[in-house]
Amino acid sequence: MNTTEEKKSTCCSTKIETEAPETSCCSTQKEESSCCSNATEAASPSKDEDKKEFYIRGMDCPSCAATIEKGLNKKDGIRSVSVNYGTGKLAVGAETSGVYESIPKEVKKLGFEAVPATEEKGYETYRIQGMDCGSCAMTIEKHMGNLAAVEDVSVSFSTGNMQVRHGLSQEEILKEVKKSGFDAYPESASGEENGKKKVPSVTMASGLFLALGFIGSFTGIEELLVTVMYAIAIAIGGYKPARSAFYAIKSKSLDMNVLMASAAIGAALIGEWFEGAMVVFLFALGNMLQDRSMEKTRDSIRSLMDLTPAKALVKTAEGIKEKKVEDVSIGETLVVRPGDKISLDGEITTGTSSINEAPITGESMPVDKEAGHKVYAGTLNENGALEIRVATLAEDTTIAKIIHLVEEAQEKKAPTEAFIDRFASIYTPIVFILALLVMVGLPLLGFGGWGEWVYKGLALLVVACPCALVISTPVAIVSAIGNAAKHGVLIKGGTYLEKAGALQAIAFDKTGTLTEGKPKVSEVLAFHGKEEELLSVAATIESQSSHPIAETILSYTHERNIDLKEGDGFEAIAGKGAKGIIAGTEVFAGKPKLFEEMGVSLQDSEDEISRLQKEGNTLVLIGTRKEIIGVIAVRDTIRDITVQAIERLKHTGMKEMVMLTGDNEGTARNIAEEAGVTRHFAELMPEDKVTAIQKLQQEGKQVAMVGDGINDAPALATADLGIAMGGAGTDTAMETADIVMMADNLEKLPETISLSKKALNIIKQNIWFSLLTKAAALVLIFPGILTLWMAVLSDTGAALIVILNSMRLLKQQ
Repeated sequence: MNTTEEKKSTCCSTKIETEAPETSCCSTQKEESSCCSNATEAASPSKDEDKKEFYIRGMDCPSCAATIEKGLNKKDGIRSVSVNYGTGKLAVGAETSGVYESIPKEVKKLGFEAVPATEEKGYETYRIQGMDCGSCAMTIEKHMGNLAAVEDVSVSFSTGNMQVRHGLSQEEILKEVKKSGFDAYPESASGEENGKKKVPSVTMASGLFLALGFIGSFTGIEELLVTVMYAIAIAIGGYKPARSAFYAIKSKSLDMNVLMASAAIGAALIGEWFEGAMVVFLFALGNMLQDRSMEKTRDSIRSLMDLTPAKALVKTAEGIKEKKVEDVSIGETLVVRPGDKISLDGEITTGTSSINEAPITGESMPVDKEAGHKVYAGTLNENGALEIRVATLAEDTTIAKIIHLVEEAQEKKAPTEAFIDRFASIYTPIVFILALLVMVGLPLLGFGGWGEWVYKGLALLVVACPCALVISTPVAIVSAIGNAAKHGVLIKGGTYLEKAGALQAIAFDKTGTLTEGKPKVSEVLAFHGKEEELLSVAATIESQSSHPIAETILSYTHERNIDLKEGDGFEAIAGKGAKGIIAGTEVFAGKPKLFEEMGVSLQDSEDEISRLQKEGNTLVLIGTRKEIIGVIAVRDTIRDITVQAIERLKHTGMKEMVMLTGDNEGTARNIAEEAGVTRHFAELMPEDKVTAIQKLQQEGKQVAMVGDGINDAPALATADLGIAMGGAGTDTAMETADIVMMADNLEKLPETISLSKKALNIIKQNIWFSLLTKAAALVLIFPGILTLWMAVLSDTGAALIVILNSMRLLKQQ
């Protein structure tokens, strides 16, 4: 979201109290919650003050946000600091522009990365080719960070992106990345495939010389020639990892390239040329397969970028002209032909058509649109020519926001991922030191020959890199979040994906979530005369009112082609109803209480009134000062998909589903029974919904709140997980909730819960598989069962299996 949109939002980022963070709003883990503007405004700068925003990388819980706020608040020249953990944004108000330049360095001291939210400062995005684990990203980041001309750099393994602010040419950036052993290309470039074709050729060449040497060793070829074949295989396949290892060591990083290069060189030094060549070939082959698999995973969101056309047909005074979408301004008129994709968000001014909105909402059924309706970039105009008034710039379209939010979410570390990263950072150097002790210490102590223990130490080096373990979580999260986005569900980070899979209760706001949110006439009873006559009288009185129930009765009457009567003396009776004079008789339309106060007997209609009220209806009685003519029952109806969605949620294992409503107990009970929810809380004010959520939490349940993202902000913030419905075109819903369902119905909720549960299961499978594989390899090294090339195969093979297992989430429907 851009800054302007955030200012428009009704809810602000919670200002974390530095005195007692454990009692702040952050304890609900929703920094975007509950409209706490009073706390923030007091400390925030004036509207005229310059303010900058940064994306923060590395926060894995709200306490990280508190740490950053505390740390920066102590710095001279900083007037205000606000960190939103939900969106990963830092907003800083400073006295001078020079202070902003120091923010990334100050944040880095606190253990996090800060990147400006805008690209005006010279940040560029590059795609990185060839990364197979998080340590590769760290190697590139450290190497680039050591260059004098690079002011700031951030590399994400999950998305394969590098963001860099620098004073170099594009060619120099590509060259420096290549020195690290990887290929880079600008985000806008189309030459990605060229980089992919180089890797197999090197790998295959290395494999060819390995095969020639292996065959030669059995066909009587001179041993020296066989050794040369193996040496060539090592040189060809090992050049890139050796170069990467050099820059990794230079950057004080211990990655897989260092370990593999050490193992290959060590094998050659002790005369195990075949082992060294096999290590290099298997490592190169494994990397190639992992890289291709990871690219498919990362493409799960990149495919969204291709949905919007690059050009648009614009209506001008001189006729229809073709323009680049970046050059189209707000207020201009687009011409969209049948079968074309809509290039920008806007409002239809002329024409009718069916629009396929699947890229935004995930709904495959086209939606009928006409003049006055909103349309979104990337959606397909199936039939009928349209003219559309542009409402947003290309960078602010709904699909652009979705892409931005998903990429942001994919880069956020889930708690499990953060824990594994910390574990790996300790595990790897320990095993590396252990390998050195095995190679040097044990021979010196007389436990065997140098060759034997050096060989085992080299195998231990290979096993030292926990590649499969480190990527076990992020690949699954990237796959799941990308899949959800393509189906119209935005999950704002791995933390929320994990929470969704662990939910035990879901609380639903009634109006607009379980129900349509629009009252409808459910029954008409005429005690004297015909129903048509009753409706005509009622509509005549209600025609002078703008109340939603009055509009419902008018609409119902209009649909049945019932004419209104002549009347006068119309008057609203505050909180009770309305009256008018029709055919010389004073007629009233209102609540039963209105007639009771006038002394009109309800005895003859008491049974019907009681029945209708018990069924959850709101009643409009029509009558005179002497008698009741009839009654019109109005109620908010259950959505068609609600019952089905609730049933499917039960099948996912959801233990409890609760409805929260401000309606009376009778209405609430009736709607709850019809919807199939297990409990309901009635007659609630907004603050009472918070209490209801807290009650469920006190029962020991992980609770999600499903609402519209605006009126239910306090409850969304209090719940362990906030889920907003109908996010398409609603900035507030997209900002306030942890999960946003772009379509305005519950159909996607069971799918999202199932996806989250499957993601959690796959993460667990990956972690256990990685740990068991690593443990088995470690155990088999010392008896001499595990050879060097088998160690490589176990490591790269395990990483590949983990990736392929995670990619199953891309196919989840």
